[in-house]
Amino acid sequence: MDFKSMLHAISRPRKNAVSYDLSTDFKYTGLQEYPRPQLQRKSYINLNGKWDYRILSGQGQVICSGPIEVPFSPETSLSGTVQHVLLPEETLEYTKVFTLEKVKKSKNLILHFGAVDQVAHVSVNGISLGSHEGGYTSFSFDITEYVVEGSNEIKVKVRDYTDKVGYARGKQCLDPHGMWYTAQSGIWQTVWMEWVPKAYVTNMKITPDIDRNRVDFIFKVSEMKGQIVVSSSNQDLIKGYSVDKISDDHIYAHIELDKYKLWTPEEPNIYFVNVEYGKDCFSTYFTMRHFGVDVDENGIPRLTLNHKPYFMNGVLDQGYYPESLMTPPSDDAMIFDIETIKSLGFNMIRKHCKLEPMRWYFHCDRIGMIVWQDIVNGGTEYNMNMICNIPTLVRPFGNTKDKNKIFLKFTGRNTEKSKELWRMECRDMMKQLYSVPCIGQWCLFNEGWGQFDAKGNLEFAKKFDTTRPFDAASGWFHEGCGDVYSEHLYFEELRVKKGARPYVIAEYGGPSLKVGGHVKKDFLYGYKRFSQPKVLQAYYDKLMAKIKSLKEEGLAGAVYTQATDVEEEVNGLITYDRKVQKLY
Repeated sequence: MDFKSMLHAISRPRKNAVSYDLSTDFKYTGLQEYPRPQLQRKSYINLNGKWDYRILSGQGQVICSGPIEVPFSPETSLSGTVQHVLLPEETLEYTKVFTLEKVKKSKNLILHFGAVDQVAHVSVNGISLGSHEGGYTSFSFDITEYVVEGSNEIKVKVRDYTDKVGYARGKQCLDPHGMWYTAQSGIWQTVWMEWVPKAYVTNMKITPDIDRNRVDFIFKVSEMKGQIVVSSSNQDLIKGYSVDKISDDHIYAHIELDKYKLWTPEEPNIYFVNVEYGKDCFSTYFTMRHFGVDVDENGIPRLTLNHKPYFMNGVLDQGYYPESLMTPPSDDAMIFDIETIKSLGFNMIRKHCKLEPMRWYFHCDRIGMIVWQDIVNGGTEYNMNMICNIPTLVRPFGNTKDKNKIFLKFTGRNTEKSKELWRMECRDMMKQLYSVPCIGQWCLFNEGWGQFDAKGNLEFAKKFDTTRPFDAASGWFHEGCGDVYSEHLYFEELRVKKGARPYVIAEYGGPSLKVGGHVKKDFLYGYKRFSQPKVLQAYYDKLMAKIKSLKEEGLAGAVYTQATDVEEEVNGLITYDRKVQKLY
């Protein structure tokens, strides 16, 4: 097959994949879907769409202003702005006027933000509501006392310090190059409101327990009033329900199950239930599954799913889009990526240096995709030669314990303020994602980026989750802790290093191929470069065969780099615009 024919063949829609356009003429549909699938009420007011914005210099001068399409950052084309990159000394201001026909005296109005990068100060009708730190987690305000019938005004003031303070920033860079991408700022996930009763469930925690055939719930409520009940339209599912205890503003309850099926990527069984608390009612869902670590019949440490050894064959996924950066342009965009990855034989995605909107995790739950979730890296500027380039190429120099202390001085976490920010954001990320069924492992630090005291921070993180394994330090700066031993092997022969913990190759591969007309920039970045699709395919097939053979030797999991091209990086399975699939 010649090159032109091959491109035609791999561009055809695949079975069970959702086809959509990713281009400058993408038709924006408003991202109107309910953004929080595990706590979904009927009351829903979506505030996405046209807002007003202006960007002020450090001296208070207006740099640019006009309408902006929320939730797309001003750096993106879908925002409809001048695509200005917000600098650390600048301020981004949003204004949104909305109308309420009636203020419901018996209910409360809650204003929700999916994510705002990095620090947001919010006011309604000139009254300050407060602020939120951290660009990847959701937050809310009760605005009942501050709204009126008729017109109301929301103002959001944003500062984004990128790598100047220490907040999580992921792959964002003010000077994008190579594996560092265009920085973005401001509102980048859905903004919405909902009316709730005075007594309502503000948050909850769901823990499936397959050993006792039950699901545990912890409900946080605005005030203690009445009973809380969990029910299902599936008459054969719930065998019993009881409230175990009530403590302050928390209600601890569980349901006993009958005739349920376990969740796996091969059979992603998912169960929806209804929750009632007085006049408050909403739907949620859970799956029955267990992630853990154990030894197989030959005494080899393995990752397990439902108490059975399960090889996790994954792909690294950055979650970036050419016209919207970190914001998925649509539900179809998320579904397309997950289904394409699954169609290539992968059962796991390592969500790299980013949190996704909650709907992305929902689609992984229902489609059947395990997620290894990174705690998003941050800190001030890294010395990449010391913490990445040298350890990548020179082994085991970067792995030796006595050298770690030297290298970890260059990770951008040298102040107590920066370390405290990491703990705050780690806590918030884990709490937000705890109940998501598909998350099978946490990764605290990646390749030394913002890394410090992995052992102490592992103990800190386990305060929030003891139900999943942890990769405490992925790559090379292993501090003798974690539930797995992970390495990144790009320039070495793939092999298994046997030890007391499951061995995973948390990154490998990275071969690159430029597909003409489907690249974002002229300068291209990637490991081992190929010019012909068939040669790349042969190399990829050889890698996959090697991974399969290492599985028998004790490899517990592996993560191929990567799902899509991103800006200068052209090492994806599919192109950045999602129009050409390079590999099968």
